[in-house]
Amino acid sequence: MPLTSNVIIDQARALDLLDQLRVAVPEEVRAAKRINDETERIVERAQEEGERILARAQEQAAFLIEERELTKAAEIKSAAIIGEGQREADEIRRGADEYAQSVLVRLEGECIRALQSIKSGLALLDERHGSDNGHGVEELGAEELAEPEPTHAQL
Repeated sequence: MPLTSNVIIDQARALDLLDQLRVAVPEEVRAAKRINDETERIVERAQEEGERILARAQEQAAFLIEERELTKAAEIKSAAIIGEGQREADEIRRGADEYAQSVLVRLEGECIRALQSIKSGLALLDERHGSDNGHGVEELGAEELAEPEPTHAQL
Protein backbone atom coordinates (compact mmCIF):
# COMPACT_ATOMS: atom_id res chain seq x y z
CA MET A 1 0.00 0.00 0.00
CA PRO A 2 1.48 3.36 -1.00
CA LEU A 3 2.74 5.68 1.71
CA THR A 4 2.44 2.98 4.41
CA SER A 5 4.60 0.20 5.71
CA ASN A 6 1.91 -2.38 4.86
CA VAL A 7 2.41 -4.83 2.02
CA ILE A 8 -0.23 -6.71 0.11
CA ILE A 9 0.64 -10.28 -0.70
CA ASP A 10 -1.08 -12.67 -3.04
CA GLN A 11 -2.66 -15.28 -0.76
CA ALA A 12 -2.67 -17.99 -3.42
CA ARG A 13 1.03 -17.36 -4.18
CA ALA A 14 1.91 -17.41 -0.48
CA LEU A 15 0.01 -20.66 0.07
CA ASP A 16 1.67 -22.13 -3.03
CA LEU A 17 5.11 -21.21 -1.65
CA LEU A 18 4.24 -22.82 1.69
CA ASP A 19 3.13 -25.99 -0.11
CA GLN A 20 6.40 -26.02 -2.04
CA LEU A 21 8.33 -25.68 1.21
CA ARG A 22 6.40 -28.56 2.75
CA VAL A 23 7.36 -30.74 -0.21
CA ALA A 24 10.97 -29.55 -0.63
CA VAL A 25 12.19 -29.73 2.97
CA PRO A 26 11.32 -33.43 3.55
CA GLU A 27 12.98 -34.29 0.22
CA GLU A 28 16.18 -32.50 1.28
CA VAL A 29 16.10 -34.36 4.60
CA ARG A 30 15.65 -37.66 2.77
CA ALA A 31 18.50 -36.72 0.43
CA ALA A 32 20.74 -35.96 3.41
CA LYS A 33 19.80 -39.32 4.99
CA ARG A 34 20.59 -41.12 1.72
CA ILE A 35 23.97 -39.38 1.64
CA ASN A 36 24.69 -40.42 5.22
CA ASP A 37 23.61 -44.01 4.45
CA GLU A 38 25.81 -44.07 1.34
CA THR A 39 28.71 -42.70 3.40
CA GLU A 40 28.30 -45.53 5.89
CA ARG A 41 28.17 -48.12 3.09
CA ILE A 42 31.32 -46.69 1.50
CA VAL A 43 33.15 -46.71 4.84
CA GLU A 44 32.02 -50.30 5.52
CA ARG A 45 33.24 -51.41 2.09
CA ALA A 46 36.55 -49.67 2.66
CA GLN A 47 36.91 -51.34 6.05
CA GLU A 48 36.03 -54.75 4.56
CA GLU A 49 38.58 -54.20 1.81
CA GLY A 50 41.13 -53.16 4.41
CA GLU A 51 40.41 -56.35 6.39
CA ARG A 52 40.77 -58.46 3.24
CA ILE A 53 44.05 -56.75 2.46
CA LEU A 54 45.22 -57.29 6.04
CA ALA A 55 44.25 -60.97 5.92
CA ARG A 56 46.07 -61.39 2.62
CA ALA A 57 49.15 -59.66 4.00
CA GLN A 58 49.10 -61.90 7.09
CA GLU A 59 48.88 -65.00 4.89
CA GLN A 60 51.83 -63.78 2.86
CA ALA A 61 53.80 -63.07 6.03
CA ALA A 62 53.11 -66.58 7.39
CA PHE A 63 54.18 -68.16 4.12
CA LEU A 64 57.44 -66.22 4.01
CA ILE A 65 58.32 -66.64 7.71
CA GLU A 66 60.97 -69.22 6.83
CA GLU A 67 63.34 -66.75 5.30
CA ARG A 68 64.28 -63.69 7.28
CA GLU A 69 64.79 -61.24 4.43
CA LEU A 70 61.63 -62.34 2.67
CA THR A 71 59.69 -62.06 5.92
CA LYS A 72 61.00 -58.55 6.44
CA ALA A 73 60.01 -57.57 2.90
CA ALA A 74 56.55 -59.09 3.38
CA GLU A 75 56.03 -57.11 6.60
CA ILE A 76 57.00 -53.91 4.83
CA LYS A 77 54.67 -54.74 1.94
CA SER A 78 51.77 -55.62 4.22
CA ALA A 79 52.20 -52.36 6.15
CA ALA A 80 52.17 -50.46 2.86
CA ILE A 81 49.03 -52.28 1.72
CA ILE A 82 47.33 -51.62 5.06
CA GLY A 83 48.42 -47.99 4.97
CA GLU A 84 47.15 -47.58 1.42
CA GLY A 85 43.83 -49.18 2.35
CA GLN A 86 43.53 -46.86 5.33
CA ARG A 87 44.42 -43.82 3.22
CA GLU A 88 41.82 -44.79 0.62
CA ALA A 89 39.20 -45.32 3.34
CA ASP A 90 40.07 -41.96 4.90
CA GLU A 91 39.83 -40.22 1.53
CA ILE A 92 36.46 -41.80 0.76
CA ARG A 93 35.18 -40.89 4.22
CA ARG A 94 36.51 -37.32 3.91
CA GLY A 95 34.86 -36.84 0.51
CA ALA A 96 31.56 -38.29 1.70
CA ASP A 97 31.64 -36.09 4.81
CA GLU A 98 32.34 -32.97 2.74
CA TYR A 99 29.48 -33.75 0.40
CA ALA A 100 27.08 -34.49 3.27
CA GLN A 101 28.14 -31.28 5.00
CA SER A 102 27.55 -29.18 1.89
CA VAL A 103 24.07 -30.67 1.43
CA LEU A 104 23.23 -30.13 5.10
CA VAL A 105 24.52 -26.54 5.05
CA ARG A 106 22.39 -25.83 1.97
CA LEU A 107 19.38 -27.44 3.67
CA GLU A 108 20.03 -25.38 6.80
CA GLY A 109 20.03 -22.17 4.74
CA GLU A 110 16.80 -23.13 3.01
CA CYS A 111 15.16 -23.91 6.35
CA ILE A 112 16.30 -20.58 7.78
CA ARG A 113 14.95 -18.71 4.76
CA ALA A 114 11.65 -20.57 5.04
CA LEU A 115 11.42 -19.80 8.76
CA GLN A 116 12.17 -16.14 8.15
CA SER A 117 9.50 -16.04 5.44
CA ILE A 118 7.00 -17.62 7.80
CA LYS A 119 7.88 -15.14 10.55
CA SER A 120 7.47 -12.25 8.12
CA GLY A 121 4.08 -13.58 7.05
CA LEU A 122 2.94 -13.96 10.65
CA ALA A 123 4.14 -10.47 11.49
CA LEU A 124 2.29 -9.09 8.49
CA LEU A 125 -0.88 -10.90 9.48
CA ASP A 126 -0.54 -9.61 13.03
CA GLU A 127 -0.11 -6.06 11.75
CA ARG A 128 -3.09 -6.47 9.47
CA HIS A 129 -5.41 -8.03 12.04
CA GLY A 130 -3.99 -6.67 15.26
CA SER A 131 -4.05 -8.77 18.38
CA ASP A 132 -7.88 -8.89 18.54
CA ASN A 133 -8.02 -12.44 17.12
CA GLY A 134 -6.05 -13.91 20.02
CA HIS A 135 -3.62 -15.77 17.73
CA GLY A 136 -0.92 -13.17 17.26
CA VAL A 137 2.80 -13.62 17.03
CA GLU A 138 2.94 -12.73 20.75
CA GLU A 139 1.89 -16.29 21.56
CA LEU A 140 4.88 -17.88 19.86
CA GLY A 141 7.38 -17.09 22.60
CA ALA A 142 10.91 -15.78 22.56
CA GLU A 143 12.55 -18.96 21.19
CA GLU A 144 10.42 -19.07 18.03
CA LEU A 145 10.88 -15.36 17.29
CA ALA A 146 14.61 -15.20 17.98
CA GLU A 147 16.92 -14.73 15.05
CA PRO A 148 18.27 -18.07 13.79
CA GLU A 149 21.77 -19.17 14.71
CA PRO A 150 24.33 -18.38 12.00
CA THR A 151 24.76 -21.20 9.52
CA HIS A 152 28.04 -22.92 8.77
CA ALA A 153 28.11 -21.06 5.48
CA GLN A 154 27.73 -17.71 7.30
CA LEU A 155 30.59 -18.44 9.73
